[in-house]
Amino acid sequence: MEAETILTGKPVYILFRNDETFYTVMKFRLYDEQEKVITVTGLLPEKPSIDVLYKIYGSYVEHPRYGMQFKIEAMERPLPEEEDSIIRYLCGVQFPGIGKKTAEKIVSALGTDCLNQIREDPEVLYTIPGLAPEKIEVIQKGIQNEDEGMAELVRFLNVHGIGVRNLVRLNRAYGVKALDRLKQNPYRVMEECDGFGFKTADKIAMALGFEKDDSRRLTALMISLCMDLCMASGDSYVEEEVLFQRFMKECSPYEVDPDTYLDEAIAKGLLVEEDQCVFPVSQIESEEMIAKFLSEFPYASIDPYEPELLDTYLNQLQKEMGITYDEYQIKAIQTFFREPFLIVTGGPGTGKTTSVRAFVTLFRLLYPGATVLTAAPTGRAAKRLAELTESESQTIHSLLKWDLETNSFGVTEDEPISADLLIIDEFSMVDSWLFANLLKACKHVKRICIIGDEDQLPSVSPGSVLRDLIASEQFPLIRLEHIHRQKEGSDVISLAHQIHHAEVDFSSLRGDVRFFECPPTDVRRHVISVVNNALSRGYQMNEIQVISPMYGTIAGIDVLNNALQESFNPHDPSRREHKVGYTVFRVGDKILQLKNQPDDDVYNGDIGILVQILKPDETENHQTVLTVQFDEIFVDYSGDTLANITLAYCISVHKSQGSEYPIVIMPVIRQFSIMLQRKLLYTGVTRARQSLILLGDSEAFEKGICTGETHPRRTTLQKRLIRQREWMLAEAAFGEF
Repeated sequence: MEAETILTGKPVYILFRNDETFYTVMKFRLYDEQEKVITVTGLLPEKPSIDVLYKIYGSYVEHPRYGMQFKIEAMERPLPEEEDSIIRYLCGVQFPGIGKKTAEKIVSALGTDCLNQIREDPEVLYTIPGLAPEKIEVIQKGIQNEDEGMAELVRFLNVHGIGVRNLVRLNRAYGVKALDRLKQNPYRVMEECDGFGFKTADKIAMALGFEKDDSRRLTALMISLCMDLCMASGDSYVEEEVLFQRFMKECSPYEVDPDTYLDEAIAKGLLVEEDQCVFPVSQIESEEMIAKFLSEFPYASIDPYEPELLDTYLNQLQKEMGITYDEYQIKAIQTFFREPFLIVTGGPGTGKTTSVRAFVTLFRLLYPGATVLTAAPTGRAAKRLAELTESESQTIHSLLKWDLETNSFGVTEDEPISADLLIIDEFSMVDSWLFANLLKACKHVKRICIIGDEDQLPSVSPGSVLRDLIASEQFPLIRLEHIHRQKEGSDVISLAHQIHHAEVDFSSLRGDVRFFECPPTDVRRHVISVVNNALSRGYQMNEIQVISPMYGTIAGIDVLNNALQESFNPHDPSRREHKVGYTVFRVGDKILQLKNQPDDDVYNGDIGILVQILKPDETENHQTVLTVQFDEIFVDYSGDTLANITLAYCISVHKSQGSEYPIVIMPVIRQFSIMLQRKLLYTGVTRARQSLILLGDSEAFEKGICTGETHPRRTTLQKRLIRQREWMLAEAAFGEF
């Protein structure tokens, strides 16, 4: 039987409650660094209060329909505030390895005056039974090393339950004056310290006694809501009416004038209004920068080439590679050398890969000594591009030397990229803010080629850059249409093109693609069976990828990860494991990177293997450390960074984008209907390089491919690109006149 789990957090809202039986279903936000919201169910005689801190006891269970939930056995208010605050303080960042149980033991033994006692006589810790010497040393050192301003800030953050991970950012921005600055206006951190959102700033403000109708709070709320709505929708702006409705709802029951706070946000330069639409300043500046840069590109010219020499080299290349380029590829190659900026798009099997190889090879032949750089949004796509082109390739974030803490780039217009040619692959994943920052650093680049599949999902962050660049009709565009791959995996390509035309005939597919009809309750069993069969045929686990459209439900990511782990890497007393929430990490697990970590050279979407778990008494900082191997790179995770990884036996379609796998297994059931639309299914299907196994309801699949984007992204990049070109033409005409 699983041991009882104790969680601390706050009810977010109650989904269901029966006052006769006391059965309650609620959403519960965990009180930790990740602040994950989970579903909690159970019999609660007392109705929980919303946004009040509770301690709950129970265990994680798997619901046959709704997926992973926490079954509650008991619920209570936490310790008295003063005692709880001291415990949180002792669990803070300056006391590495000191957990809640140790902190409670200290408070229980010495009382609420324990901190003063330790400062006056550090040896008092030795009087506490069972307190390990190494933990005594950590506590003594942490208190001894406190300086005046920092100690006060640390105590404040810990006492009020504010994420201590923000301590470094505050210290970098304000130094010992951090707390004084926060007391003046805690909402300033949203502008002055990257990584702070409204939620954290508001938590600080409430702890400092600010009122909910404070003008500084309401201005910050307006800015935050605009950005949040854009992030949720992928749009680059919000209609003023929609923003005001949401603002008024958040401000209830206070009567406020939204125009006042919108005007204040505009005056601060953080929001911009155009035609009754409100933009976060980062979004409108990105779109304007892209339009202006591309209208004037290139800023440096390249020597002309001899067309006859290009033809000679091209014929040689085809003979060496044993291929014949089709008319679209020939046109792409010719256009690539003629135009400074080129867009190449096409589905799987249409020759994008061989075209890119030709671009790079022929460019080097025509321009010996030229510098070629290739980049992609994800680490896996960048690695594949490097192998293909035999050139330096990296993620866009790495190319621009992105700094995680400051969210800034080391490669900028002042420190630009030094290259003659830049090729960007998997461009459908690139958002407007990232592309704008990339272009800022490209004034010395003489040729830019972007390659992507316009039928794939757009970027996670706001914007639809590939779509807008194509729709503007301002740039040379080559659509590769001939299907070349007729070997293993060709059925996947055929299915992808059928999805593109919203007509699927599984009977026409020979064997690389199979759809197994089964009820949702059987999906898990079939997934395990398919994986087991692939392993028995000699495939490795890293060659098999299960992809699911959603996290919840019986066929969702969480449930399938748990089931696959239990089947292929079960509990073994000889194999170490470490539990975080309801996720158990075991040595040998397949691990997914959730966030970019440029300092460690691992990025969102990378997949590795958990190779080692060290216990707190085996590490210098007295924390559990998990080591994950990503190809030749080893990365350690502990404390806050554990939130950056999860199990990767099953991942989302979005996380799989930019990668290919020999075998892809994807459940498609009616419960996924809110997510099932053409681009998502197309993206999932095209992750398979050789074989694709679909499980569930074929009618749900067919309905999904007939469903376009329910909310096509609203941006103004296309309009700005056209307008910028018109202005340039008008200026040129006026100059001639």
